[in-house]
Amino acid sequence: MQGKPVRNSLVEMIQMVRPEDANPLGIAFGGKVVAWMDMAAAISAMRHARIPCVTASIDSLGFLSPIHIGEFAIIRAQVNYTGKTSMEVGVTIDVEDPLTGIRKRTTSGYLTFVALGQNGHPVQIAPIIPETPEEQRMYEEAQRRREEKLKRRGESI
Repeated sequence: MQGKPVRNSLVEMIQMVRPEDANPLGIAFGGKVVAWMDMAAAISAMRHARIPCVTASIDSLGFLSPIHIGEFAIIRAQVNYTGKTSMEVGVTIDVEDPLTGIRKRTTSGYLTFVALGQNGHPVQIAPIIPETPEEQRMYEEAQRRREEKLKRRGESI
């Protein structure tokens, strides 16, 4: 199966935080932020696989700073690593002040997706091809995370 470049999986979505997205303090609900991340990651995974993909796990998630009502949440996702039927998608959220344009990182995480065939069972996907030094670094880090995850899974059985 021929590989595909990381850039083909890149997704960027922008959400303006509205009052219904936030708690009484005016800060976006964590669950809403996770839903945005999952949606961007799912689109990224499907752009790579070109078949339906489902969330298998949220492997890492960090809230670094809050996102407030009226701010723009810029969600970026891309496939970092592929296995036989699964892939790691890295997601970041930067907040942008709509009046100044100043951005800062607020959230980051890694999600694992599995590609499913018509019968609902996992199917093989094309390998990801890192093209830049940054993509190669992310690929290698994702590979290490996968090895650690598999090691932990084996220890818990």
